[in-house]
Amino acid sequence: MEFSIKSGSPEKQRSACIVVGVFEPRKLTAPAELLDAASKGYLADIVRRGDMEGKAGRTLLLHNVPGILGDRVLLVGLGREKDFREREYREAVRAAVKTLDETGAFDGSIYLTEVPVRRRDIAWRVRQAAITAIETVYRFDSMKSKKEEVRRPVRKLTLMVERRNELAAAEAAMREGEATGQAMSLAKDLGNLPGNVCTPTYLAARARAMAEAAGLTCTILERADCEALKMGSFLSVANGSRQPPKFIVLEHRGGKEGDKPVVLVGKGITFDTGGISLKPGEGMDEMKFDMCGAASVIATMQAVAALKLPLNVVALVPATENMPGGAATKPGDIVTTMSGQTVEILNTDAEGRLILCDALTYAERYHPACVVDVATLTGACVIALGHVATGLYSNSDSLARELIGAGDDAHDRAWHMPLWDDYQEQLKSNFADMANIGGRPAGSVTAACFLSRFAKKFDWAHLDIAGTAWKSGAAKGATGRPVPLLTRFLLGRSAG
Repeated sequence: MEFSIKSGSPEKQRSACIVVGVFEPRKLTAPAELLDAASKGYLADIVRRGDMEGKAGRTLLLHNVPGILGDRVLLVGLGREKDFREREYREAVRAAVKTLDETGAFDGSIYLTEVPVRRRDIAWRVRQAAITAIETVYRFDSMKSKKEEVRRPVRKLTLMVERRNELAAAEAAMREGEATGQAMSLAKDLGNLPGNVCTPTYLAARARAMAEAAGLTCTILERADCEALKMGSFLSVANGSRQPPKFIVLEHRGGKEGDKPVVLVGKGITFDTGGISLKPGEGMDEMKFDMCGAASVIATMQAVAALKLPLNVVALVPATENMPGGAATKPGDIVTTMSGQTVEILNTDAEGRLILCDALTYAERYHPACVVDVATLTGACVIALGHVATGLYSNSDSLARELIGAGDDAHDRAWHMPLWDDYQEQLKSNFADMANIGGRPAGSVTAACFLSRFAKKFDWAHLDIAGTAWKSGAAKGATGRPVPLLTRFLLGRSAG
């Protein structure tokens, strides 16, 4: 999909479709009023008759509107003006793009970007419109023998701004939104692939191909390399699988030489059976999504490269399956991590922290400005926060505030959870330096506490995306989160 920015009156636009909003009850937005004036009350008459009352998400497509140069006019319901905020804005854009895509309009001029959203400027509205449009037309059908047919899908959207002095900010925001949306599509593609396709080897190959296309540096560490580095914890998870583990390293060198990089770490369990601590069969197919942390950091690196951020960024992805087998790690086994600390593995289904801890130790070699790890880590986080907010833990309050602010701006929100030393007590082991689980109480917190023991040499944050990385049910599929949060965070860092 192509995007462009333009300023101009709606009645003068030569477009396949001009998109304007209507508030409930029956109130035309400013761009809609301009169309109404040019058409001598045509829109007002339609609204007055009740064909479009302005209810949120409703659309009405009009043909041959008099006095208008565009082929069609699409009215989009915005709900009540006093309730119109970020969520309602995104839903209005989604409804508009969905209608355009289904009705065969090759292009559209979107005037919803001119509608004020409380506390949000034109850059935010343009950025979110681009992201939402890409999300709306996204389809995953690469594994189907017959592709879903779409009648001449929408190819170009012109995002309109009211004033010419807003064009520069809108252009920059459009590029950011486009890069973020495309990165989210990559993350979704990787997450949606089945485990028999998206193996650690496949994930490494896709990361390398993306890096070559984007101008990033890519290094793949093999099992022997990880053994030489003494990544005993990471390799213990890989023991039960016939698929060889891969440790993926991506580097963007956009900052000055010597500048400390931001390091992103993504959990790359390409399929999680639970290992010897086998999961229940029901819903286990969704464990192909257990590498969504890896998918999100790989995709974020694509966005970083596309935006040419003046920042040094490194992504680390320990990738493996977690399978039962004759060589699989058993409950009660003790492994030595790359840091030298020992772990008693009481539950092999708490494997994400076992691969992340070695990646966190590996990150030390970069002397990072900060490290952010992303993982579908705990079901406990889903119980705590549902599917709305990502759980955020950090040993740095300033880093936590930075990430929460980026998430709020991106509408990819996170919630700051406690990481108090009191919880560390639950990880005590009689036989090793620590256990890999701390019992049912505060399971998401104790998982973060485990990781914090390997992040003492730098500012660190942990994003538990178990509740936000994918959807179940009829809308089953990867969400692409937290790519928007991470991209906004890095944009903020690059701006100084």
